[in-house]
Amino acid sequence: MGFARTCSVALVGVEGVVVEVQADLEPGVAAFTLVGLPDKSLTESKDRVRAAVVNSGCAWPQKKLTVGLSPASVPKSGSGFDLAIAAATLGAAERIDPRVLADIVMIGELGLDGRVRAVRGVLPAVLAAAEAGYEQVVVPECAVPEASLVPGVSVLGVRSLRQLIAVLTDEPVPDEDPLGDIRPDPFLAGLSLPGTGLGTGVGGDEQPRDLADVAGQHTARAALEVAAAGRHHIFFKGPPGAGKTMLAERLPGLLPKLGSQESLEVTAVHSVAGTLPPGHPLVDKPPYCAPHHSATMASLVGGGTGLPRPGAVSLAHHGVLFMDEAAEFHSSVLDSLRQPLESGLVVVARAAGMLRMPARFLMVLAANPCPCGRHGMGDDICECRPSSIKRYRARLSGPLMDRVDLRVTVQPVARAELLSLHTGAESTATVAARVRTARERAAKRYEETPWRTNSEVPGHELRTRWHVQPGALRKAEDDLDRGLLTARGLDRVLRVAWTVADLAGRDRPSERDVNWALELRTGIRRGAVLEGAGT
Repeated sequence: MGFARTCSVALVGVEGVVVEVQADLEPGVAAFTLVGLPDKSLTESKDRVRAAVVNSGCAWPQKKLTVGLSPASVPKSGSGFDLAIAAATLGAAERIDPRVLADIVMIGELGLDGRVRAVRGVLPAVLAAAEAGYEQVVVPECAVPEASLVPGVSVLGVRSLRQLIAVLTDEPVPDEDPLGDIRPDPFLAGLSLPGTGLGTGVGGDEQPRDLADVAGQHTARAALEVAAAGRHHIFFKGPPGAGKTMLAERLPGLLPKLGSQESLEVTAVHSVAGTLPPGHPLVDKPPYCAPHHSATMASLVGGGTGLPRPGAVSLAHHGVLFMDEAAEFHSSVLDSLRQPLESGLVVVARAAGMLRMPARFLMVLAANPCPCGRHGMGDDICECRPSSIKRYRARLSGPLMDRVDLRVTVQPVARAELLSLHTGAESTATVAARVRTARERAAKRYEETPWRTNSEVPGHELRTRWHVQPGALRKAEDDLDRGLLTARGLDRVLRVAWTVADLAGRDRPSERDVNWALELRTGIRRGAVLEGAGT
């Protein structure tokens, strides 16, 4: 009788659970049994592992083999257990010393020829191994840069099972042709969830979009700067061709680069989703995700068969989620955003379990004023009936819009602005510098708290710990008394006012700052403008 054990990692959402892989050989009719709540793809590993072991030059044990995955109560899926199952089997057959395997975590899929292939979720798997106290990890060679992002862990990259056996038995390591690993893997090249495709905006070779390309739209540009500085949600309403999409696509360029912890969180989500671009193991820029308006609720908040996978809200974590043609989304899909907008995470309940995934994003909504898009343009050119316009606008529910801080009407661009050379328009770099300075002011103010941007601060804290200038809230209080503002709306006006003050370099908001925040919130002109914003 032979016994050996090693470890691998089961992914539950975007978090990992260390799983002990045990192999037991007993006399009897040759059989291979896999226990421990494996799914279909994991059950098929029996055939992959057997072929990989034989094709790697090792004899397959002709005994009763039982492989257990512990803890058995955790559902396990995917092909990432192949390498650990093969190593534990060879340990039980005494081809490898079982004592060498006990403290190693192995992650990788095996091809029938013994090649080790990449799998999704290497970074969260290695993070889970490090948190559990493991110091040695074996991964596919192409995943070494991603696994090496975790400090304190020794990472061994292998191209084949033959190489792993040689390393663990102190034999000469055979050379393997690397060509099979550098070919693009279509399974890992993009996200397989509907509605998101390749529009996740984490690639390192994307062409930057400059804010100077936007003609006119001075109010919308100023609002975009406020949204970037305070991480406030924004809604653009206007006719087709006015520049709503152009503005939204330039928002990620205004955001500061991600910090080290934020980069790890974003990279872990995209690693699980399989959207990490080749050659860029660490995502250090805010992601940009723009799902199509036909997206389902599962593709937006997360879902799929078995345990849910990250949706668009998680792929946009610490980045921008752009909902173009927002009124064309199903109302239930839009309302599913209400909880993650408040909490910064999404909780998905399924029969297989309940998962919590990160979803702290900056939301940008864009919609036409009516189905034909020409309402309010004058000369009665809108062909929509009042009932159609009412139904169209009702798809953006009141509770959802109450969570949006900035509401901007984007007017059609005048001919003079469109045909001019835009010599006075500020570039993305110029505005991003002001945004970075405003973020630094806010971070310094909140350095003794868990918050870093104004949008994160609870309203009670803003009202009691950080006060505006005397009399600055006069118009906001009047709007609250008249029912134009809810209590949550007043808190959001306060947050925007602090962001406006940070951009202007003031220690606390003035009445002008609050009035500008009110104008951005309600759409009612107050005669205020953002100081320092260029044209």
